[in-house]
Amino acid sequence: MNRLKILPILALCVFGLVSFINVDKPVKNTTTGNNTVGTEIGNKAPELKFKDPSGKEIALSSLKGKVVLIDFWASWCGPCRKENPIVVGAYKKYKDKKFKNGKGFTVYSVSLDRDKTSWENAIKQDALEWSNHVSDLKYWNAEGAKLYKVASIPASFLIDGDGIIIGKNLRGAALEESLKAMLK
Repeated sequence: MNRLKILPILALCVFGLVSFINVDKPVKNTTTGNNTVGTEIGNKAPELKFKDPSGKEIALSSLKGKVVLIDFWASWCGPCRKENPIVVGAYKKYKDKKFKNGKGFTVYSVSLDRDKTSWENAIKQDALEWSNHVSDLKYWNAEGAKLYKVASIPASFLIDGDGIIIGKNLRGAALEESLKAMLK
């Protein structure tokens, strides 16, 4: 068969397959009916529920009403550790502030560590003051990272008091600028 006849057919098949798969399409949230759950800005953030270092389960939804930075990081990640002082600074400055859609700011730290001791030591060494530190200690197979499609760290999602994603991967001054813009 002539190659010129095969190319349009092949292109049509590939386009159809890509259109059919559409992996980024958010799932309809049946609990509220008016928001979609997904990882894009404007989506309702998918629920996360993992254990802290003491074994207590902490759900992301337990922080409803606050502005939350979902921060994917690990003790072994150099760029994450360099970003931690900036996150700590933002936490200290905004933890008690009133926002347009939220009261107070906190961090929900999701560690991609596999060693509990290294994770706990990094929390202490970097003075990560907030209490919402969670991990399933599955390294790159972490359930939270899969759910949020995290392919590299640090990775973050900023959500408002209703759990809606309003920013992604806000590093350095961008985090503070976003929080400042949300103040009442």
